[in-house]
Amino acid sequence: MKVSYFPGCTLNTTGKGFDNAVRASAAAVGLDLVELPDWNCCGATYPLIIDNMLELAAPAHVLVAAQQEGSILTTACSTCYNVLKRTNKFIQEHEEERDRINTFIEAEYAGEVEVKDILHMLRDDVGFEAIADKVQLPLKDLKVASYYGCMVLRPPNEVAYDDPDHPTSLDDLVAALGATPVDFAHKNECCGAYLAVKDESITREMVYAILRSAQNAGAEAVVTNCPLCQFNLDKQQAEMRKSYAGYQPVPIFYFSQLMGLALGLETEDYGWERHYVDARPLVQKLLEGAS
Repeated sequence: MKVSYFPGCTLNTTGKGFDNAVRASAAAVGLDLVELPDWNCCGATYPLIIDNMLELAAPAHVLVAAQQEGSILTTACSTCYNVLKRTNKFIQEHEEERDRINTFIEAEYAGEVEVKDILHMLRDDVGFEAIADKVQLPLKDLKVASYYGCMVLRPPNEVAYDDPDHPTSLDDLVAALGATPVDFAHKNECCGAYLAVKDESITREMVYAILRSAQNAGAEAVVTNCPLCQFNLDKQQAEMRKSYAGYQPVPIFYFSQLMGLALGLETEDYGWERHYVDARPLVQKLLEGAS
């Protein structure tokens, strides 16, 4: 199955390991991600007050480009998904504003493209059972806490493809890969997002609550589908060791990295060296356990 793919700015730069793992693992299960030609930044945030249609011009331009390629657009960045999904819905529901946006971008677009998060596609278009059938290296005995964050859950009436209060998609994928999903209370709490730019201590407290919740539930690793969440949960742990006595760091994976491992793919370009908490010892342990 071929589908247009929007990598976005983060996955094209600092999150390249996430991107490489997504492309490879998707291809291994029959999902051919075709990068959208000449894409531009989606804007990174959805405007809270829409009184200037120019703020939606960038994501609308992406949607127009996707329409020229097919009927579905997917992305692995949950922030990009949130912005594109909500922009598409706004265009569908607001005719007058839609006309103004189309004037800005010199196009005729009414929201015909379906925007889907890549995890959404893996669940509904590929199927977790089909993925489980392709697993070569089951991640047995690995206890994984799935962290969903905000962007694929909120606002629920605009973006959620899972239960916003009790999401299960990542947990179900983890189980399909042979690992043991660990349920924990903070799986859908905010990690602090861009608050880290203003005051890292606020984000650090939020991250600590999330990771302690996961560890107290028995998790050996945390998996996420958001590059900003991965960054916050990963980077803050160095300072957390100084601020919280006895704190022991935990590796933070992108779901696609674990998926690539379980599918038996080559993972050298998955960006392991860019993790702040070194994930390679656990990766090596998993590889040795399968040999």
